[in-house]
Amino acid sequence: MKVAITGASGHMGEVLFETLLKEENIELIKVLRFHKKETNKLIKKNQQFSVKISAIDGSIADEEAVKKLCDGVDYVLNLGALIPPHSDHNPQGSIEANEIGPKVLCKVIEEMGENQPKLIHISTVGLFGDRDQNHLFGRVGDPLLVSPFDIYALTKMRGEFTVLESNVKTWTVLRQTAMLYDKLLMANISDGLMFHTCFNSPLEWVTAKDSAILIRNILRRDQAGELNEDNFWKHCFNIGGGPKGRGTGSETFDLGFKMIGASTKQFFDPNYNATRNFHGVFYSDSNQLQELFHFQEDSLAGFWDDVLKRHKYFKMGRIVPKKLLKLIIIKRLLRSSNAPRYWYKHKDEAKMLAYFNGSKAYEAIPKRWDDVYLLADGKDKHGNKIDYEQIKNTPTYTHLPFDISKPRNELTKKDLEAYAQYRGGKLLSKDFSKGDIYQKLHWLDHNGVEFIASAHTVLYCGHWHNVSYDKYAWDFDKQAKLDQLCAEIWYDAHEKNEDRYYWYDENFVAHYKSIHE
Repeated sequence: MKVAITGASGHMGEVLFETLLKEENIELIKVLRFHKKETNKLIKKNQQFSVKISAIDGSIADEEAVKKLCDGVDYVLNLGALIPPHSDHNPQGSIEANEIGPKVLCKVIEEMGENQPKLIHISTVGLFGDRDQNHLFGRVGDPLLVSPFDIYALTKMRGEFTVLESNVKTWTVLRQTAMLYDKLLMANISDGLMFHTCFNSPLEWVTAKDSAILIRNILRRDQAGELNEDNFWKHCFNIGGGPKGRGTGSETFDLGFKMIGASTKQFFDPNYNATRNFHGVFYSDSNQLQELFHFQEDSLAGFWDDVLKRHKYFKMGRIVPKKLLKLIIIKRLLRSSNAPRYWYKHKDEAKMLAYFNGSKAYEAIPKRWDDVYLLADGKDKHGNKIDYEQIKNTPTYTHLPFDISKPRNELTKKDLEAYAQYRGGKLLSKDFSKGDIYQKLHWLDHNGVEFIASAHTVLYCGHWHNVSYDKYAWDFDKQAKLDQLCAEIWYDAHEKNEDRYYWYDENFVAHYKSIHE
């Protein structure tokens, strides 16, 4: 078996690369060497397997490099991406890696004819956008409401759509959740990204190790002839850590700070972090991949325990005054251009509106933790007592206007018409062969714009055309007034009288205006 990997020097890619090198039935691993220094370091680290490794110089947006990468392999594992905070500071790089890259990759594979490798494309939980206590859980098929100004998630959404609608013969899309990796702590103390995490946002974590085991097990089962279009290929799945990987933003911070004897409330003030516009969700369907591939070994709490065992120097932080640590580690990041405090001081009202509903709302955030309600403390956002552990372990489901559980080969034109109507649009195609979920169909979206997509892409993967597919812009205030599925999620954290259109200009400066202008 021969395998190609993009993003091998990334957080997940590095662990996957080293995991697959140990597989006896893998004779060759080709890697795309875009970040030469990091990739060369990774190859040198694993030089005992050098006979198995081939490096191709270039980026995923470089067609000639991608052709060399895909030539002669059985599988392409597309992990290549530019992720936050790097994507926030380099939007053009995010477009190249996350949006253009999948287009080039699919084009190259399509042109290989009968010799096409199988494609495993890694997408992201970011496509679901922001969730609060009313919709803590999400599943494949839920509406995709990429948070305004999240250029990473927007470009990943477009990249995923490309794969779903491609003519690649054999593919699958895996939406990766929040990931725990060795350098996570250090990676998050160099930028204001941590302040984007809402304290009550749901996050279902998975480790890079477990993610690598998942991909390894996919390859093993496929080589054994156990995977097909009925159970895996040409489907979209959520990669999650299951119940033991779930935690809110504040809960996650607490577990990390616990290593140095601190807590979220000691290191953060209530107004450090955004109150909406994050991306996270507990997966109600992460059991699907688990039942197929049995990869969920780690836990959120166990990850941090393991970090402390391997890096005992963190214990030294327990003897340092917490106010000093807060000053050294956290407060300096408030000056980052990616931090809400910076947006407020520099009057970036577009981002203040997106993340807080404006500067006035930001100013109104309580200054004391006693006046803030956290789900992890057993209080909902109104201060009512809740059984958080029960809630965290009891999946709930967004209403979908068709029976997503019935066999896909029984999907009818009436199902498609009802779905389109619920989303404020219309099915334009006159003919639909019952159960042909990959048939290219013509739709009219809620804005009266025509688009083409399969029933699988729309109904089972949640892709409903909006301005974000054509522009680096977000129009969900308007969409929620026309699209009932959008409204169900959007109004959890937004007021019905909000009427803003958000966009990036050609220099990726944030703007907003009324949708009536």
